[in-house]
Amino acid sequence: MANCHSDIKFIDFLQSEFALSTVDIAVALRKHELDNSPLAMLLWQYGLVDIQQLERIFDWLEEQV
Repeated sequence: MANCHSDIKFIDFLQSEFALSTVDIAVALRKHELDNSPLAMLLWQYGLVDIQQLERIFDWLEEQV
């Protein structure tokens, strides 16, 4: 992720749109930091979002560019 401001916006988006808890996001963030995997994919792999939600995340991320 690009910078602190975009990180905060992304986390706010995840919490407001998908009701992900801080703990859920923290687990995915730790894995993201360890192996630099895309955070959106980690959320899906851990079952925190479904495939339709993953598509919404990708759409949102694309809009942020």
